[in-house]
Amino acid sequence: MSAPGILVPRLIERKRDGAALTPGEWQALIQGYVTGDIPDYQMAALAMAVVFRGLEADELVALTAAMRTSGDQFALADLGRPRVDKHSIGGVGDKTSLLLAPMLAVLDVAVPMISGRGLGHTGGTLDKLEAIPGFDTRLTLHAARAQLERIGAVMVGQTPELVPADRKLYALRDVTGTVESIPLIAASIMSKKLAESLTGLVLDIKTGSGAFIRDPGQSLVLAETMIRLGEASGCRTVGLLTAMDRPLGIACGNAIEVEEAIAGLRGAGPPDLMEVTYALGAEMLLASSLEADRDQARRKVEAVVASGAALERFGRLIEAQGGDPRVIDDPARLPQAPVVVDLLADRSGVVTSADPRAIGHAIVALGGGRSRTEDAVDPAVGFRVYVKPGDGVDRGARLATVLARSADQVPAALAALSAALPIGESAAPLPLVSHRVSRDGVIPLT
Repeated sequence: MSAPGILVPRLIERKRDGAALTPGEWQALIQGYVTGDIPDYQMAALAMAVVFRGLEADELVALTAAMRTSGDQFALADLGRPRVDKHSIGGVGDKTSLLLAPMLAVLDVAVPMISGRGLGHTGGTLDKLEAIPGFDTRLTLHAARAQLERIGAVMVGQTPELVPADRKLYALRDVTGTVESIPLIAASIMSKKLAESLTGLVLDIKTGSGAFIRDPGQSLVLAETMIRLGEASGCRTVGLLTAMDRPLGIACGNAIEVEEAIAGLRGAGPPDLMEVTYALGAEMLLASSLEADRDQARRKVEAVVASGAALERFGRLIEAQGGDPRVIDDPARLPQAPVVVDLLADRSGVVTSADPRAIGHAIVALGGGRSRTEDAVDPAVGFRVYVKPGDGVDRGARLATVLARSADQVPAALAALSAALPIGESAAPLPLVSHRVSRDGVIPLT
């Protein structure tokens, strides 16, 4: 293993041809990638081989362990409270993390939320948080631990100390067409989460046209894969299958999603956003073992919103991480797009789909996401999408709004939105929350 430049091509060839690599080989590959001995182009080739050939069960365990131990661990076992996180597989308009962290912190659950940036056509929690002026997502593990003790929640990115292998591989996958792989998604997510010393983890498994895994059957495979990894490490892990055949909520774009999350914490969020948030929040409370009854758990998470306690805790979290807490009362302090143009329906009928993948790619084209790892993100741009599949509309009705940096971006954005929101005669949207997955099996919820 001392000569990665010579050995790695043979390992790539073996995986390309469908053979399994040993735990020692995965450990050496990940270690060499972190140290820079293995270059991006070789790791990209290996990732593409995994996309096409997959990983055997033992390989996935080995890869996850190698990534998890590639840096320091977030040691929280002595915190004195249950430690529960939530992770979404990625979606458009998905800002539930911004609501859930303060909600659960109010309920005496420690939420060490380590999040990612936008990946492909999907948004990232870190990019949303950094739309808040001054918000610092780059805390050290020591600072993150101190904040957890003080206010019960912290929302950060991967520090240089924590799972550095995934930080590099995550960015590489984003720009090399290797995002959509169940083993790579599972290893990425679980290596980070298991490094947090969690007692519980709730997975939001997106399915549908805008998800990385579009087929509900494969989404269940992903959920079961991650649950096995979590439970094998002593972390109670459950998943909910949720719809991503349309954006979640109305706002799609970093700053406006923060604004919508704040509205949600006031109890005024879009119904679909709040339904998914409350369902996930109830599961997080159950995973903490502080509540055993699902209906009671849901009532508790709803109550912390109704009382204003969750909003107040979000303000404290923003301030603790250097952000401007005045955005809570004055969202106009968030970055504002200078060009705002509505998309109107050109005919009457029924919205037949609201393609999140097309909408997400159009946001990237506006500058609200990345085509390359080094791209800067414009937090102000995005879309507000007011309709869902199945909604009836009249000619001239407002379907969506473009928020752009310049007028010359508007025609392409309107064209992309128009194509993503076709009007016809009928629609068949997926159920918003369709299945619960745990070590005990899959339970349909519809």
